[in-house]
Amino acid sequence: MQILIIRHADPNYAIDDLTQEGHLEAAALGQKIKNAGLDELYASPLGRAQTTAKYISEQTNLPIQTLDWTRELQGWVSSLPNGEKVASWDYPGEFIDDRKKDLLKWKRDEDYWLKDTDKLKKYNKMITDSDQFLEDQGLVRQGGTYEIIDPSAERKKIAIVCHGGFGLFWLSHLLHMPLSFVWQSFWLPTSSVTTVLFEKRNTNIVVPRCIRMSDVAHLEEANLPVSKSGLRATNY
Repeated sequence: MQILIIRHADPNYAIDDLTQEGHLEAAALGQKIKNAGLDELYASPLGRAQTTAKYISEQTNLPIQTLDWTRELQGWVSSLPNGEKVASWDYPGEFIDDRKKDLLKWKRDEDYWLKDTDKLKKYNKMITDSDQFLEDQGLVRQGGTYEIIDPSAERKKIAIVCHGGFGLFWLSHLLHMPLSFVWQSFWLPTSSVTTVLFEKRNTNIVVPRCIRMSDVAHLEEANLPVSKSGLRATNY
């Protein structure tokens, strides 16, 4: 199975929809993905994700199935040393002790963010929702791997239009990587496509493997710029 994790196109957060540039991004994405062989299309309930998904739906004739648990994260707000409030996924990596100490070992409840019991509870809720969704698709999690319980799941390809913070949040779980490192080490451009293959080799057990990250080829082909939304770098 392949899951295409798609960040919504360039957002107008004030109205929870897309900017004019975002509509152009979403249209280019729809054109690019129409022949990708999608079997199912899902989206967060938030407006910016739904509008992006509509462009894909129009090109693929797939109905949009709404997944409430893929909405952008709530309650993940942190304070910078100067007191400024930011989303936790926008927190600068240079302020995270585990990174400064070059920590290589990882346990979920020892992650920089998940030492907070409330945040750990939110993370575990996401895991429960992810497990249920994948089981409905025909895959049952066993630790960090998945067992195929429905052979039709092997060749299935689905797209999920969601959000930057959530997308990386979910990837950290699927790829078995520390949440704090994923948030501070990766960025999902608007309308980008990240593909996770549940790789099968010689058994009925599959392992999630990222085979394409933050793909924006559709923007390049349409001569559209890559939005900086969600990227706080001063030298980009």
